[in-house]
Amino acid sequence: MENSTLYQIDKTRLPHHVAVIMDGNGRWATQKGFSRIYGHQQASISVRDVVEIASELGIQYLTLYTFSTENWGRPSSEVDALMELLATLIEQETPALHKNNVRLLMIGDKTRLSETVWKKLDESMSLTANNQGLTLVLALNYSARWEIVSATKQLCQEALAGSLSPDLINDKVFSNHLTTKNIPDPDLLIRTSGELRISNFLLWQLAYTELYFTKTLWPDFRKEDFCKAIYDYQNRERRFGKTGEQLKNQ
Repeated sequence: MENSTLYQIDKTRLPHHVAVIMDGNGRWATQKGFSRIYGHQQASISVRDVVEIASELGIQYLTLYTFSTENWGRPSSEVDALMELLATLIEQETPALHKNNVRLLMIGDKTRLSETVWKKLDESMSLTANNQGLTLVLALNYSARWEIVSATKQLCQEALAGSLSPDLINDKVFSNHLTTKNIPDPDLLIRTSGELRISNFLLWQLAYTELYFTKTLWPDFRKEDFCKAIYDYQNRERRFGKTGEQLKNQ
C-alpha cells in the first residue's frame, strides 16, 4: 500500500467501532456477466481485506451487515447458496481469525439460521471468545426494527412482572436490552454501491454515527477504500448536539 491513505491516518483518533453495509454483490456480478452468487463469493475477498486492515489499524469493533431479515425474500436458490457459502466461509476463516487474535460475535435472530450455519458460527465464537484484538460482529438474520421490537417486549414483560418500573426506563436501560448491549455504538458507518440509505440497520445505535457512502461495489472494496473512509472520518467535527465553539473550549 505504498503512497496509500493508510499513512495519512492518525492512529490516535481512530473510530472505536466501524459498521459496514456491504452492498452491490449482485450488481457487480451482473455487470460482469456472472451469476449473483458469484458476486457473493467474490465478496469474501473484500471481507478478508477489511478485517485485516481494521485489525492492523487497531480498530476495536467491526460490524458487517451480512444477512438481513428482509433477505429471506430473495429467490430461494440464492438464499440457499448464501447460507451454504456462509457456513463454508466461517469454517475456512476461523483459523485465521483465531491466529490474528480476532474475536467473533453475532447479532440477530439465530432461530431461523440453518443448523449447519449456527453450528459453524457457534464453534467459531467459542474458539475466539477470549481473543483480545479486533471484535468482528456479524449481523445475521438481523433488522433494527426486529431488535427494537424485541427489546420493547422484554421491557414490557419485566414491567408486568414487577421487576422494572416504567419510570426507570431511559436510553441506557433500553440499550441494555438490545443485541448490541455489550458493544459500543458505531462511530462510523460505511455503505458501498452508491445507495444512500440505512436499510434497517442499527437504527437506534446510529443516532450520532458519521455516515460514509461510496459508489464502489462491495466486491471491489479493498484496504485502500477502507482507509479513505477512516481518513474522511478523521476530518470531520463530531459535535453530538453541541457547537463547534463549545468543543474547542473543552
